[in-house]
Amino acid sequence: MDATRESRDGGREVQVPAGSATLGGNLDVPPKARGVVLFAHGSGSSRHSPRNRFVATKLREWGLATLLIDLLTREEEAADVRTARLRFDIGLLAERLGGATDWLGQDPDTRNLIVGYFGASTGGGASLVAAAGRPNAVGAVVSRGGRPDLAGPALLHVKAPTLLIVGGDDEPVIAMNREALLHLRCEKRLEVVPGATHLFEEPGALAEVARLAGHWLRDHLAPAGAGTLTHWPSS
Repeated sequence: MDATRESRDGGREVQVPAGSATLGGNLDVPPKARGVVLFAHGSGSSRHSPRNRFVATKLREWGLATLLIDLLTREEEAADVRTARLRFDIGLLAERLGGATDWLGQDPDTRNLIVGYFGASTGGGASLVAAAGRPNAVGAVVSRGGRPDLAGPALLHVKAPTLLIVGGDDEPVIAMNREALLHLRCEKRLEVVPGATHLFEEPGALAEVARLAGHWLRDHLAPAGAGTLTHWPSS
C-alpha cells in the first residue's frame, strides 16, 4: 500500500514501488481521464522539472492523467551528482519505468487507463526500452529532445506508436533521432520544432511540444469509440 497525500503540484503525492526502489511521484487524474501519461525526466533532472510540469498541465487539460516520478531515489541522486553515472544507466531507468507502469495498472484511479510515456533527453531512450519490454501495456511514446539512440537494439522491438520531437537548432540530437527513426518498426513520426534548441526555452517552443504530444497521446490512448474534443485548448 502506498502512502499518499495532496501534492504541492496538485493531485496526489505517491510512493511508487519499482523493483528494489520506492520512487516519489505526483499523480493527477482529471475527471473522465482517457489515458495516463508517465513522465521520464532527463539526465540530472527530477519530477519537479518545470518543462515536464508545463507539458503535464497541458495534457491534463486535454483529458489525460499524468504521473511524474523521480527515477532515482534521494540517495541515488546524491551519488549521481558526484558521478553522473546513474543518469545514463538506461537499463536501470527503463526498469524503474516498467515498475511504475505496473503500479499504474494496479492503482484504483488508473488501472483502467491505457499508459503512454513522455520521455525527455535520456528519459526518451529509457522510455523506448521500457515500451519494448511491455508491448501490451504501453499504448504510445513521445520523446522530447530525446536520446533514442541510447535504446540500442530495443528500438527494433518497440510496438507502441512513437513520436520523436526535436528542436530545429539541436543539430546533433536531430541526427540521432533521424537514425533511430530508421530502426523503429512501429507507427512513427519525427517532428522538428523550428528555431528550438535542446531545452525548448524559446518563446512558444515548449507550447508547441505540448500541442504535438497532446495530439499524439490523445489519438493513441483514448479508448476506441471515445468522443473527441471539438477544439484543442490554446497554448
